[in-house]
Amino acid sequence: MSFDPNSTATSDGIFGLPFTKEESKLQLIPVPWEVTTSYGDGASRGPGAILRASYQVDLFDIETGDAYMAGYYMEPESAEIAKMGRDLKKKAKVIVQAIEDGREEDAEPKKLQAEINTASNMVNDWVFQKAKAVLDQGAIPAVLGGDHSTPFGLIKAVTEKYNGDVGILHVDAHADLRDAYQGYNHSHASIMHNVMEKIRPKKLVQVGIRDFSPGEYDYIQKNSDRVKTYFDPLTKRRLNKGESWQTICDEIVSHLPKNVHISFDIDGLSPDLCPGTGTPVPGGLSFDQALTLFATVAESGRKIVGLDLTEVAEAESPESDWDGNVGARILFKMCGWAMVTNGFAKKPATV
Repeated sequence: MSFDPNSTATSDGIFGLPFTKEESKLQLIPVPWEVTTSYGDGASRGPGAILRASYQVDLFDIETGDAYMAGYYMEPESAEIAKMGRDLKKKAKVIVQAIEDGREEDAEPKKLQAEINTASNMVNDWVFQKAKAVLDQGAIPAVLGGDHSTPFGLIKAVTEKYNGDVGILHVDAHADLRDAYQGYNHSHASIMHNVMEKIRPKKLVQVGIRDFSPGEYDYIQKNSDRVKTYFDPLTKRRLNKGESWQTICDEIVSHLPKNVHISFDIDGLSPDLCPGTGTPVPGGLSFDQALTLFATVAESGRKIVGLDLTEVAEAESPESDWDGNVGARILFKMCGWAMVTNGFAKKPATV
């Protein structure tokens, strides 16, 4: 593949890269789906926002070098899934109104919930088949959401590939451990409950969590052998008392097995970095803290076997899309470390 990494992006591929699917060791699956979101909208347009912003990312990285030369490829968005998501989102709003009116047990919202649950199962299977095909090619699969329900099929494929010996590093403002939400079996608020109960990877390690229900807290306490949660207010107290973020990252990573899937909800960051996301919460990680966490995973000898980035919302003015810009740069770092940890690329010499 011949192109000039010093010039302006001339390809319409992710990060302006010209690689084909067959040439790429990392393949991105966009999932324009946000049917179950319960507050702000826009996540379904996240893959497009990230793609546009990715053209502004300089390719050489001081930590991962020219890892992009292993090849990154982003699938075209599925027009069928996008349309189905738009149509069902309208029906989901009818359900929300019924809940607010105390009519959630009426026949109409129950019927709509069943329709959305059926469609969610279909999307999950579609993502699973896509991710499995990527793994069968010897490449690393990644999902770009969409809401945080979208990577379920990806996590299932990765966990099956490694016979359950996978840890999920979950960066998020929310625990996402609800047993269904608003009648949806695959809600963005229940993704990690579904992962732990239906897929059953070896470990779930959560970082940045600062918004959760009593039931979710109880689930964490009752499953302490499988779930380790770093609640953001308690982590910040440790930092304020003088502990270093690197020390805390070392501790976080120590709970993960050899194979790691990174599930990154953009609202795990401080909301000044993602003001358009659907459910922003004060607190969270800085951009640099997220990058240090990724580097700590990689430098520990662990392998990043899958990743997803969700809840990035498109700005009203795409030409000044801060959320897309931050999302693209978080994605680029995760992709680079995935290439390095799988032996597809080498780190540059220390500067």
